Amino acid sequence: MQVSGVKTLPILVLVLVMTGSLVVDQGKAYACGSTFFSALVQLIPCRAAVAPFSPIPPSDACCSAVKALGQPCLCVLVNGPPISGVDRNMALQLPDKCTANFEPCEITK
Repeated sequence: MQVSGVKTLPILVLVLVMTGSLVVDQGKAYACGSTFFSALVQLIPCRAAVAPFSPIPPSDACCSAVKALGQPCLCVLVNGPPISGVDRNMALQLPDKCTANFEPCEITK
């Protein structure tokens, strides 16, 4: 049985989207360059700024991490599984607080 590349492409895209390595947003594909976990690790400097009820503004290291991660991948994290100790609304405010000029994330949950 021969499997054509055309038939396997949707499966490959699905696997990449599920692992967070590829984000499809409005018909465009963006490579996150990381999995959900590694993107989460990249945002560790933001932990204090996204803790529930936190009055702490994002640090320079946090803002650098947000800008490096990019809007599509940040949205994947925000819409992904719950993250202990992270307020999703606070995470959604990071681009504005860091002047990252990202489009707002569309909440899927």
